[in-house]
Amino acid sequence: MKKIILMSAAALALSSCGIYKKYQPATTVPDGLYGSELSASADTANFGNLSWREVFTDPYLQTLIDSALVRNTDMQTAHLKVQEAEATLLSARLSYLPSLNFTPEGKVSSFDTKKATQTYSVPVAASWEIDVFGKLTNAKRRAQAGYEQSKEYEQAVKTQLVAGVANTYYTLLMLDAQYEIAVATEAAWKESVAATRAMKNAGMVTEAALAQTEATYYGICTTVLDLKEQINQAQNTICLLLAETPHPIERGKLAGQQLTESFSVGIPIQMLANRPDVRSSELALAQTFYSTNAARAAFYPTITLGGSAGWTNSAGSMIVNPGKFLASAVASLTQPLFNRGANIAQLRIAKAQQEEARLNFEQTLLNAGTEVNEALEQYQTARNKAAYYEKQVASLETAARSTQLLMQHGNTTYLEVLTAQQTLLTARLTHVANRFTEIQGVITLYQALGGGRM
Repeated sequence: MKKIILMSAAALALSSCGIYKKYQPATTVPDGLYGSELSASADTANFGNLSWREVFTDPYLQTLIDSALVRNTDMQTAHLKVQEAEATLLSARLSYLPSLNFTPEGKVSSFDTKKATQTYSVPVAASWEIDVFGKLTNAKRRAQAGYEQSKEYEQAVKTQLVAGVANTYYTLLMLDAQYEIAVATEAAWKESVAATRAMKNAGMVTEAALAQTEATYYGICTTVLDLKEQINQAQNTICLLLAETPHPIERGKLAGQQLTESFSVGIPIQMLANRPDVRSSELALAQTFYSTNAARAAFYPTITLGGSAGWTNSAGSMIVNPGKFLASAVASLTQPLFNRGANIAQLRIAKAQQEEARLNFEQTLLNAGTEVNEALEQYQTARNKAAYYEKQVASLETAARSTQLLMQHGNTTYLEVLTAQQTLLTARLTHVANRFTEIQGVITLYQALGGGRM
């Protein structure tokens, strides 16, 4: 009894060493995580909390995302990792229970050609490790953190997949719009080449003007082919995300897309709960915390209770038939003696890994804040540039018409007409690309705020 009291007192004393402590989740984030202006907001509404169906309303895109969430191989792999972690956690929980072994044994022996004797035993043995010093508890808590981390990894894959499908889909719509502009421009330039050739035959323009017109037309033809190839690549990318063989993708038009134009990034502390990569990084830190606790526990004894019960006909030098019931119990204490150096090394390793995990968590949080800031700036910049691009295109259309009329009346050269039309084509393509950049900013912001959970 005295020994039990002393062991209990020792266990209580050791609790101050951190063996039994639980990891305390982070409750603060760096000041100005989103930038000084955004971080000052006290609005708890968060764009990232919206369902992806509320953000991406295009029915074709919704169908693609639904299919990707079911068929994507990375998504399926992440789900299997959750199952693996769940099984690991179950194993850690079962370690609290005693282990039972059924070990029947029979023996036949004969000495000096005398009659053989037959003995048998049918015991059931049990062994139970008492978790006085937190070894099993820390293992279970580490497994619990690993399980939670696997679920956050699955969510991170989902968030990335939703954003990836949306990005590629809108890339495809942008390329479609640019392709339509390039094809229309190609047709117009084909007519210009024919008209210039007729004017050259009539002596109205020079050979150089005709050659320049033809060269510009051929350049536009290559642009059309490049866009066609890029459209095919974008479709194949979506097919890969859907784990399907290459095929045409049903889709809408870029001009008909409607996305929200007002955002609330919420308060920075929400990042700890919303971003799956931030959550996963903190859970990795929790695992190293419990690994350090387990390394400390390795310095202290392991207490095991054991016993067996069953029937046997062997009573030492006598054979008893029928067999008799036999029971035994044993308690053991294993104290490490000669591996203290190894235990010290393991503790140092665990502490270093815990510090690495802490630094990684802090950096992940900073990266997340930067992504929010940059995504919102990308959207706002593209949004502000859109009005200028519209005015630029309108002005260049006027300039192209004017130079065409001036050339017909002999007040300008054909080179000025070519320059005006080339500049107009570039501006139209850039205007479409800026619309995609604006949409991409919305997608990136949604992902940066941890969107895609619902």
